[in-house]
Amino acid sequence: MSDSKKIIECVPNFSEGISRDKIEKIVSPFRGKKGLRLLDYQQDADHNRMVVTVIGEPEPLKHAVIEAMGVAIASIDMKKHEGQHPRMGAVDVVPFIPIRNITMAETIDISKNVAKEAAEKYQLPIFLYERSASGNERQNLAEIRKGQFEGMAEKIKSPGWKPDFGPLEIHPTAGVTAVGARMPLVAYNVNLGTDNLEIANDIAKKVRYISGGLRYCKGIGIELKERNIVQVSMNMTDFTKTAIYRAFELIRTEAKRYGVSVVGSEIIGLVPMEALTETAAYYLGLENFSADQVLEYRMLE
Repeated sequence: MSDSKKIIECVPNFSEGISRDKIEKIVSPFRGKKGLRLLDYQQDADHNRMVVTVIGEPEPLKHAVIEAMGVAIASIDMKKHEGQHPRMGAVDVVPFIPIRNITMAETIDISKNVAKEAAEKYQLPIFLYERSASGNERQNLAEIRKGQFEGMAEKIKSPGWKPDFGPLEIHPTAGVTAVGARMPLVAYNVNLGTDNLEIANDIAKKVRYISGGLRYCKGIGIELKERNIVQVSMNMTDFTKTAIYRAFELIRTEAKRYGVSVVGSEIIGLVPMEALTETAAYYLGLENFSADQVLEYRMLE
């Protein structure tokens, strides 16, 4: 991709993390397209969810996203879907992130175009969120998703929750979708050495901003049944202002109150290198460290 071209990232989340056949079909529209690059896709059986990371020029990216949404809508039945992660639709959320030579305002316009076209094409109710939101109450994805798929049929009929695009009733098998533009975030999970979900939920409340925790952090407690443990699952919405290590240390401190240890953590999808170098500098006690000292950064210049 040329340095002069406009580049956007899209990180759609699909409510399928088990069926390999469905996963490959959903991802296929992102493969082998000019002006488009599939960077990563990760599925989680406990969450029953897949996160795709793709970058590209606006037009080919837009068309591929709409096509992939159609595949997911045709193959995922939310009436049969079960998973630990909150969800409201087969295509749960579609965020667009400006990467190179493109403004946030342009990215917002693209998100709205995708939402409008997908809603009309698939008869799918769509909410705009984050920077694309039509009102302050819709900026927070958690507020839109509250009630999940099971409660959404009634929610969108209530005052104040009319979808921005599409019909005034949920898609019978695909539910509803949120589409918007936002800055890069880090999906970061911390695993705890216990199977007690109440502990994970309580720690998540201490960490997430809406409950009085870290400013740029969203968090929930989740069971990992196959491993017989729980985790605090987080979205770090601005890692430059709330670093990963702060969330990790706060969780470790709160876990000690219950006699519980942290047994690991994970990054979902891709992560900016700056988010990791800042955390590495903290734990290593590096003084005056700069990302310019990272070898791979210099090789790309």
